[in-house]
Amino acid sequence: MALSGAPGCRAGERGPRWRRPWKLLALGLLSASSVLAAAPGAGAMSREEKRRLGNQVLEMFDHAYSNYMEHAYPADELMPLTCRGRVRGQEPSRGDVDDALGKFSLTLIDTLDTLVVLNKTKEFEEAVKKVIKDVNLDNDIVVSVFETNIRVLGGLLGGHSVAIMLKEKGEYMQWYNGELLHMAKELGYKLLPAFNTTSGLPYPRVNLKFGVRHPEARTGTETDTCTACAGTLILEFAALSRFTGTSIFEEYARKALDFIWEKRQRSSNLVGVTINIHTGDWVRKDSGVGAGIDSYYEYLLKAYVLLGDDSFLERFNTHYDAIMRYISQPPLLLDVHIHKPMLNARTWMDSLLAFFPGLQVLKGDIRPAIETHEMLYQVIKKHNFLPEAFTTDFRVHWAQHPLRPEFAESTYFLYKATGDPYYLEVGKTLIENLNKYARVPCGFAAMKDVRTGSHEDRMDSFFLAEMFKYLYLLFADKEDMIFDIEDYIFTTEAHLLPLWLSTTNQTISKKNTSTEYTELDDSNFDWTCPNTQILFPNDPMFAQSIREPLKNVVDKSCPRGISRAEESLGSGPKPPLRARDFMASNPEHLEILKKMGVSLIHLKDGRVQLVQHAVQAASSLDAEDGLRFMQEMIELSSQQQKEQQLPPRAVQIVSHPFFGRVVLTAGPAQFGMDLSKHKAGTRGFVATIKPYNGCSEITNPEAVKEKIALMQRGQCMFAEKARNIQKAGAIGGIVIDDNEGSSSDTAPLFQMAGDGKNTDDITIPMLFLFNKEGNIILDAIREYEAVEVLLSDKAKDRDLEMENMDQKSSESDSHKPNSEEAPSESQDAGALSEEPEGGESSAVGDPDPLSPASTASASVSMADEDPHASGPAEASAPEPACTPGDSQPQEQNTQTEASSKAHWDSKVQPMESILADWNEDIEAFEMMEKDEL
Repeated sequence: MALSGAPGCRAGERGPRWRRPWKLLALGLLSASSVLAAAPGAGAMSREEKRRLGNQVLEMFDHAYSNYMEHAYPADELMPLTCRGRVRGQEPSRGDVDDALGKFSLTLIDTLDTLVVLNKTKEFEEAVKKVIKDVNLDNDIVVSVFETNIRVLGGLLGGHSVAIMLKEKGEYMQWYNGELLHMAKELGYKLLPAFNTTSGLPYPRVNLKFGVRHPEARTGTETDTCTACAGTLILEFAALSRFTGTSIFEEYARKALDFIWEKRQRSSNLVGVTINIHTGDWVRKDSGVGAGIDSYYEYLLKAYVLLGDDSFLERFNTHYDAIMRYISQPPLLLDVHIHKPMLNARTWMDSLLAFFPGLQVLKGDIRPAIETHEMLYQVIKKHNFLPEAFTTDFRVHWAQHPLRPEFAESTYFLYKATGDPYYLEVGKTLIENLNKYARVPCGFAAMKDVRTGSHEDRMDSFFLAEMFKYLYLLFADKEDMIFDIEDYIFTTEAHLLPLWLSTTNQTISKKNTSTEYTELDDSNFDWTCPNTQILFPNDPMFAQSIREPLKNVVDKSCPRGISRAEESLGSGPKPPLRARDFMASNPEHLEILKKMGVSLIHLKDGRVQLVQHAVQAASSLDAEDGLRFMQEMIELSSQQQKEQQLPPRAVQIVSHPFFGRVVLTAGPAQFGMDLSKHKAGTRGFVATIKPYNGCSEITNPEAVKEKIALMQRGQCMFAEKARNIQKAGAIGGIVIDDNEGSSSDTAPLFQMAGDGKNTDDITIPMLFLFNKEGNIILDAIREYEAVEVLLSDKAKDRDLEMENMDQKSSESDSHKPNSEEAPSESQDAGALSEEPEGGESSAVGDPDPLSPASTASASVSMADEDPHASGPAEASAPEPACTPGDSQPQEQNTQTEASSKAHWDSKVQPMESILADWNEDIEAFEMMEKDEL
């Protein structure tokens, strides 16, 4: 999500007058780089170190790309734990995430221009030939218009852009005759039926073969779409029109943007997250810069750069003023209500907002960019990766991390803007964390839970399209590139579009005269054509002086930005009372509640119950504030209830030849050793018990003594199994689900409940694995016999010393480790209890062993709310103090999609083939460790 290295064009190039201001900004960026990079004591990274890190990025890319081509192509994506391709309809549905998959070799198309940026021109030429020969865009499959546009259409156009550049240079692609552009035009026409609405906003999905309203299309009934989904089309569609001379694509994208602009909330100049595509009514009226809106803002600014239309810049500046006025609470960026922008809509932030500091750099507003980026970096240093969502006091809200590139993008732009070597060190940290925690034998695996370090069988195409581009460009010097990156603009998927498109096949564009732009006196407008001296003071410590106050922001107790009350003191009405600030002992708060029609009831158990009666409010506005306060209180109460649940645990295989690189997410037990209080965990070799169900005295105690016992679920209570293996001398236990094929990918994790009796006699740790994850350990035992695991609250670092020793002693060994790990989605922890067989139910424990105690899924109505509440406008007031727990990740949609008649066979790798990848991988790690030393 970015412009290229400097957001301008080169001197002497053809271009309209609009380029001149952006050239000034480019000069400003370069001037700052030269000043700060040369500053004494700035800790500049040596050229040799930068080159080493650049080469490391190339090696990482090769590892990911070659494994996709070997194990997954022509499938859309690689499943790096099971070393096979993800083919839609042949794997359990992941809900909306799968709408990006269209059986069109998504990862290869998305990676085309990355190959050229990384100087892999021969591989690029081969990849283009494969795309032309193998990819079919006429599949009977429903896909996301947004994802298909930015990944596939953008990938084809980016590939075409660099192909014609290489052809012009005369060495490569001499045979190329615009084949990728022809495919892009074909795809463009297949997306156009989605725009068949009265508003001009596209349907969110389209059938590649049958369009939208055809009886066989299986789509076209949707009424809502996200703002980014409808507002992130202009770059690709305009480029397609400019390349081909067919104006219809740009016209449709412009119409969609015009409609969103007309429907903005006029008093706040903000837009909501989702909008009705037929009426234009806002469906979700919260507004931020993260998921659902993010790239809409990005494309307004970049459309001005690429197309030279001043109206796009005016719109962007109007929105940006509103963002900085309401959403920006440095260093936080918090969603607000579009009609009441002084009222925050949520108490957490999502990871997609990490692109925004990069966009602020392109805007020229450097200070808030540095502040937000530093806050995000502190979160990363705490969790190794940026969680999908985290709270305002920096606790994990959604624990997944699908290897998103937005933070790397902003790091790249801040380095280009400041020249501060600090950002090179940030990039180095990203590289180290990817290799240390996400790298697996068949690629890089997404993190299922950043708290435990467990993996997910997923490597999205954007990881290859964006992450490696930004990391390589961060460390590359100009002479390392085979073309000038500043001649291009980056799309939101980091695809390259040439700036010369601005003067090619221009459609007749008239400035929107139907809307009067709000007159603004905000100083942000001074940044449109920045003066170098203003943007970057002659202070080599400028960026560091901004970062320094934020160094410990994540570790502080309940840190917050400046409150709105402080900001607005003396400059307007006091903002509404927030649920997180409410204290039942504060008389002023009680008076505010009374004004909002909220009454307070003290319950016998010491809790406080709140009930709202809108008719008792002082005014309709106060009643509206009261309703929002109650909604916040319900959300806060629900969040704190979830924090009382035990978080997931980790089972890490640490023996040869795994060395800690396979991490399985495990369900905890409500009895036995609390692994969160024993940071070292329990480490030992595993042994299968007899009888396997563990429901009677263990008959092979000599095999179990001082080991971690493996047993099957069923036939008795979990606590009974634990007592039996503890009596036999086991130091821990792992219960494996007896439901064939069960996996944390398709079911929520559970807590193992006790048997209703006192369980203080159980002192060993007990963990629960679903069938698919458990089989990974059982397969390893069959292959290697002696398998050692670590039971812990969070995955530990790899055993590098043992790994290096093993590598030296087993160079001639033909055995290679098992890398297969089950795919997994981050789920909520609930309570699980065993039932006796024969239809007899235990009188204690969970009567429904397959029902999670509570989930964060929006589909579970009021499941997490206070049981004493008598209605939707009631809530129990949670304690206002900080709590140490983390919210559990959202439950994913796991309904299995009906399998379509696929013509591709999923590539399933035999165990021997999977294991064959390990030696090469271990050698690469060894080389990297030597380099670091």
